[in-house]
Amino acid sequence: MSAFTVPAIDISAYIGEGSDEERREIARQIDEAARTVGFMQITGHGIPLETWQRLGRAIDRFFALPLEEKKRYRAPKGINRGYSPPKSERLSYSLGVEKAERMNDFFEAFNTGATQADYPHVELDPIDYAANIWPEVEEFQSDVENWMTHAGSVAHVMIRIFEDALHLPTGTLTGMADHSLDVLRMNNYALPDGAKVELDGDLIGMGEHTDFGIVTLLWADDVKGLQVLDDQGGWNDVSPLPGALLVNLGDVTARLTNDHWRSTLHRVKPPVINGTIRRRRSAAYFFDGDVDAVISTLPGILAEGEEPLYKPITVGEHIAAKLRGSRDLVNNTDDTEREATRVLSASAG
Repeated sequence: MSAFTVPAIDISAYIGEGSDEERREIARQIDEAARTVGFMQITGHGIPLETWQRLGRAIDRFFALPLEEKKRYRAPKGINRGYSPPKSERLSYSLGVEKAERMNDFFEAFNTGATQADYPHVELDPIDYAANIWPEVEEFQSDVENWMTHAGSVAHVMIRIFEDALHLPTGTLTGMADHSLDVLRMNNYALPDGAKVELDGDLIGMGEHTDFGIVTLLWADDVKGLQVLDDQGGWNDVSPLPGALLVNLGDVTARLTNDHWRSTLHRVKPPVINGTIRRRRSAAYFFDGDVDAVISTLPGILAEGEEPLYKPITVGEHIAAKLRGSRDLVNNTDDTEREATRVLSASAG
């Protein structure tokens, strides 16, 4: 029996007027979770219930559109915005993992993100900070932008906590997020009403992967499907507590800490009942850092005699390599050997 748990951590002392002692305890809990699990459930984040409900409404309204209507909102190749149809991606390729018996991931998604206009003080590449594609769906844009504003605020709080947890000077991590490459990915795991699953390989909602950036904040319903890989190679179901954000670390943070903090492998396998996928919804807010920020081991992290595990790379270069894998279906070879080995040695689950 696995003892795998995702700890719940109340960060309200960082959101409001908390004492130094309360904040030190939060930072300690974050450090422990980051070193042992890489996932945590964050409460006390201050996001209003109405904001949660409005995001759910936006997700439901868009994904209820006919498939051909949704396809109108696909972005040009290389632009991380707009609609991705079912079976058009394979997230395991972002780790350089290929399984011939598997069909592509079964989810559909819609992406929005930070744009050039959000950072007028910096000259930025319009490819990386592309304009958003807004579907003609009632209140979709306002509902989504409202969530992004709140989630972005919590993400900035999280990296302040990370600085305290890692005993870093103020500004070490926040200085990497002046014009962060933030993306909100809304996911839908479902089939049209009455449709049945036709297996032409191993059915997977979203393949094994690590997230790419600094930290991910996940809005999710309570339908099972999200699974996290433990140290014994077993997959563990994870569902959010009521009102909690599921938060996990990404590759950038793992690289900055030389893997002392974990970018944990996870996947989504929504339940299939009588040949039909039970619908599951989620929305991941990826807080990735500045496109030109250089990722290298932070000062004070390495123990005596310890060597860096990764070569320096910019946030933009790292994420581009990951996206070539998942979107263009080209196996990524950028320092993915350790993660790929863990995926291939994991139990089928």
